[in-house]
Amino acid sequence: MIEHVVAPQTAPFAVALGVMLLIALMEGVGLLFGIAFSSIVDALLPDFDVPDVDVDADIAAPDTAGPVAPDGGAVTQLLGWLCFGRVPALVLLVAFLTAFGLSGLVLQGALKSVAGIYMPGILAVVPAFAFALPATRYLGLGLSKVVPKEETEAVSRAGFVGKIAVVTRGTAKRGLPAEAKLRDRFGHTHYLLVEPDVDGEELEAGSEVLLVRQTDGTFRAIRNTHVALSRQTG
Repeated sequence: MIEHVVAPQTAPFAVALGVMLLIALMEGVGLLFGIAFSSIVDALLPDFDVPDVDVDADIAAPDTAGPVAPDGGAVTQLLGWLCFGRVPALVLLVAFLTAFGLSGLVLQGALKSVAGIYMPGILAVVPAFAFALPATRYLGLGLSKVVPKEETEAVSRAGFVGKIAVVTRGTAKRGLPAEAKLRDRFGHTHYLLVEPDVDGEELEAGSEVLLVRQTDGTFRAIRNTHVALSRQTG
């Protein structure tokens, strides 16, 4: 079994599973310290105008024609097909790496058992990749039904400035952001990263904060001292 995993022809799949385990380990360790790496990754990624494919209609329709979106480029259509934006990006990445790695190892193992040889690694990547994409998609479709959708109408993150959020995990310090949640005007919940705008201030979990400006993938915030604004968080 070990020889099968470390064979040169199975290296791409072993590496994929290794990266997946590393991500899972980082997420687990991060949670112990109140840091959600999945939220950090989502916050750092650029905003894509991803087509929101109807889940039920999509499942009923055959996939032989591939993803179809009314507009947007090929990359945008693929991201929408994979449920990007409805499921955390890190979850989709872990799902893809797992499906890719396992399918490749199973394929190579079956060939070795039947024919006594491995398929060249560069060729084995093709069917493994072809399997991993729909596997990732259907996992995303399933998770999108249980994971609260953060937005169903276009809401610019720049519009979050001036809104109230609540720190949910970790303690926000300058240079060490923490996760916070915000409810927009449509009643949808968004998760973002915040750090204090005031040097030396710390915003612990449960703190209500006022977002004062956006810097890259994070928001600068100050502690909310206005009782009238508290109800914005819902």
